[in-house]
Amino acid sequence: MKILNKAVLQQAEKVLQSHLPESFMVYGYLFGMNRNRPHTLEFVVDCWPNFKTIICRPHPKIENSLLYTKELTFFSTDEKDLKRMLMEDNVLDWNKYFKIGGIDIRHGTMLKAISAAKGVTLRQGPIAHILELQDPSLLRQLKLSRDVEARISSLNESHVGLVNKTWKFGGDEKGFQLIKHLISHFPTCCITDEEGRPVSWLLLYDYCATGLMYTVPEYRGRGYAKVLTYTMAARLHAQGFPMYCSIEEGNQVSYRLAKKMGLTEVPSFRATYYEFNY
Repeated sequence: MKILNKAVLQQAEKVLQSHLPESFMVYGYLFGMNRNRPHTLEFVVDCWPNFKTIICRPHPKIENSLLYTKELTFFSTDEKDLKRMLMEDNVLDWNKYFKIGGIDIRHGTMLKAISAAKGVTLRQGPIAHILELQDPSLLRQLKLSRDVEARISSLNESHVGLVNKTWKFGGDEKGFQLIKHLISHFPTCCITDEEGRPVSWLLLYDYCATGLMYTVPEYRGRGYAKVLTYTMAARLHAQGFPMYCSIEEGNQVSYRLAKKMGLTEVPSFRATYYEFNY
């Protein structure tokens, strides 16, 4: 096992890029870190430089880990190697609650076996499609009216409470702090009303996937989701960011929108998360 230092993170990012979308979450975290976004994470590999498994976990020496201490993710091309690493006591703490997210559902059987061996409880979260804009030229072009174009803006910290109140997983202090972190350090996009108040918005998670899309009910049906997707994709491309998203199975509205806008997926790959010691 080897903990990666800053000098080799760029190299690790390039390797993970070649495995998208399966590596999307670890890749996204690395992408942000390599562009000086604040973080509380570290990366562990089985070996270097020809690693088969990489695990992203909270950095034990960074105190400001409110948002990340219970969340991990990984990518591996060798499940036997991955299982060996996860079974080691010094990789993660199996005695506390934690969540592993953004991983292929094919790892479920292996994680259940480890949980049984460790004597801990496990439950699976929703399954999601991962879609990415592989080529910016594939992005569906939109003709925006002058009125809408004039009201496209970015969120700022004064909007944190509004976004937190409407977010499916928000509404509490943890949600508030996470959204504040995202708005402060990552690209955002919103459409405002005539008085400059956001009525529709789209954010970027710290693992560089778009999310938290929401439109105030009275402003729905105006095509704002398409406008936000188009605008965010253009902004991300201009800043060198990848463009991808996670959409839960069953959310056909968002899935069809992503496909219409030019995003594609690998049908054999589905992402999910698992909670342990819940």
